[in-house]
Amino acid sequence: MSTPPPQEQPHRAPQPYAITPRRVTFDWRETPLLWIPDEPTATHVINVLHLLLPAGERWFVKVFKEALPLVRDGQLRKDVKGFMGQEATHSLQHSYVLDHLARQGLDTSPYTRHVDFLFDHLLGEQPPLGIPVAQREWLRFRLSLIAAIEQFTAVLGNWVLAADGLDRARPDPVMLDLLRWHGAEEVEHRAVAFDMYQHTGGPDPARYARRILGMAVTAPVLLYLWGWGTAYLLRHDPQLATPSRYSLHQHNRAVRKGLLPTWRELGAAIPRYLRRSYHPSQEGSLRKAVAYLASSPAARAAAGSVGRAALS
Repeated sequence: MSTPPPQEQPHRAPQPYAITPRRVTFDWRETPLLWIPDEPTATHVINVLHLLLPAGERWFVKVFKEALPLVRDGQLRKDVKGFMGQEATHSLQHSYVLDHLARQGLDTSPYTRHVDFLFDHLLGEQPPLGIPVAQREWLRFRLSLIAAIEQFTAVLGNWVLAADGLDRARPDPVMLDLLRWHGAEEVEHRAVAFDMYQHTGGPDPARYARRILGMAVTAPVLLYLWGWGTAYLLRHDPQLATPSRYSLHQHNRAVRKGLLPTWRELGAAIPRYLRRSYHPSQEGSLRKAVAYLASSPAARAAAGSVGRAALS
């Protein structure tokens, strides 16, 4: 029997873990616009997630659907389908937060239409502007971007699960549960996008070079979008006495209080990812993620509704 080529063997965590979507819901009626009291910068830095993720995670699902016929590994195929289910739920729940912001007078559509254009057109199924790239290469490039983005979401997920500073600030409990439920699921599926890219990315050295390119594009674009998004939210927040500007001074103050991850935590994720031997199963703690999901009010309610449906 012939042995499959090396690029078709994903490097996975030693013990497969079942990735299962949780059909959670959140009640936003009592969540204030400034959900971290007296901390507008920290609130809106984190709120940028709601601006980016509805379109971004819908795009993840579209690209993975396009790539799914290329997957020859049965376990990876199960992981990818679980990943797609989780990402679709994330996209939906964050879009509900945008609706909640709009009801409180903070319209995000002037910003999110640019995000929609980025994912739906610039990174759509066809290369933009007639760029002469083979269809398979364009797919591989987009998969490399998703793998790089998921490196940061795993780091952020691990951070928010351990962010004692957020607990001390007495944030809105529903928003905190959303963030930690989402963060825990990011840690759960932290290796799937990487494994998917490795499996479909073609032979080395081109596969590794494209992985570097994916991170080289992702890191600065995310930094730009995050700064722009925070500035937009602070400038248009109707509950602030005067329109505010985003400043690194206020950002770093929030970091020192434990309300945001440190620049070192975020920056160190890049060289780790670029090591040839790296695998995202090294990122974060699956045990902590599973422990939070066992206690999350939204995840427990979702599990209970599934159980009741099974019994009916």
